Amino acid sequence: MIKAAVMGHGTVGSGVYEVIEMNAKKIAASLGEALEVKYVLDLRDFSHLPYGDKFITDFTLIENDPDISVVAEVMGGVGAAYEFTKRCLAAGKSVCTSNKELVATHGEELLAIAKEHNAGYMFEASVGGGIPLIRPMLQCLAANEFNQICGILNGTTNYILTQMIESGVSFEDALAAAQAKGYAEKDPTADIEGHDACRKICILSDLAFGDKFDPDEVECEGITKITLEDVACADKLGRVIKLIGRAVRCEDGTAYAYVAPHLVDKSSPLAPVEGVFNAVMIDGNATGEVMFYGKGAGKLATASAVVADMMDCAFHKDRRRQIFWGDGSKRLLRPLDTLESQWYVRFDGAQADLEAALPADSVSAFGGALVAVTRKASTADMKKRLAALGEKGKVLAAMRLL
Repeated sequence: MIKAAVMGHGTVGSGVYEVIEMNAKKIAASLGEALEVKYVLDLRDFSHLPYGDKFITDFTLIENDPDISVVAEVMGGVGAAYEFTKRCLAAGKSVCTSNKELVATHGEELLAIAKEHNAGYMFEASVGGGIPLIRPMLQCLAANEFNQICGILNGTTNYILTQMIESGVSFEDALAAAQAKGYAEKDPTADIEGHDACRKICILSDLAFGDKFDPDEVECEGITKITLEDVACADKLGRVIKLIGRAVRCEDGTAYAYVAPHLVDKSSPLAPVEGVFNAVMIDGNATGEVMFYGKGAGKLATASAVVADMMDCAFHKDRRRQIFWGDGSKRLLRPLDTLESQWYVRFDGAQADLEAALPADSVSAFGGALVAVTRKASTADMKKRLAALGEKGKVLAAMRLL
């Protein structure tokens, strides 16, 4: 019998226990032996639960128990979760996590500790929730060089934008609806400012390009400035607004990585992805584009990915998975200054000033403002042009096209 521990009993942690119990027979058949949770670590009182006797508050019981071979870290954050993960790995115990912040910030260090002590550190649930992404990149797509990764990586913001597009409600009202349904936290900053998606595109970039992409260095823009006027303009242009996480490999081996709202052409497979669903397109130099789609969050969806990693660690206990990336010393992250894109610009001012400032491909009047779609221009060039345009009138919005 494989003995496991679960650190954290929030939404995902309780889901991990539920999935292990609910699918015990299937899990045992796959592994050839049962997987049983011996401990659940949490400071709160859960004695009323049927498995209340499994709860502990002392981490060292997990750390020092030789029976425990695999641990689910679903605490979140980079405080105790970071410390406990390091100590579990140093004790030779494999750790599986949904903690995107921890993986994005300290992943290379934790993978090195895991390798040193012949343990596994796996994090399928940290990017796509229940959507398989990490394992396909490491296995099914392993023969590819990755040209680009592009996707909708946050269900909360996608739900908000969907409400704005389909129901015509303001950003503020859509956010309130998301919070009422449990799709957004009381403090939604990590979602609506793009930080959650940024951590995810960093993890995918780490895997794709082999070196650390630090979330603190990756440019990140959220959706708080998007208005119903922008939504209507996008529709008129045959597009929808989506918050996109994107990484693009350059010929010299460096890569752009960033998060920002884009006007996505309605013919794109990403355009019809609505509500809390996520979708990621990965372009391999042999496969071409492949797309992964599904719910990127949720109790059981995320828990299923954590439990699958726990099973993988148990199955490969004598030969750990070779997952690693560098410490960032290769400096692969390329400044966005030279990234060329078409842009959407909404401007309150004179058309002559707009056309003089921008390399406009088209200009139209809409809702009392002027709307321009530019030819391709570098980020640095557009920043200068927009700054100059701002001296002639008010730049109401500027977003890339995809």
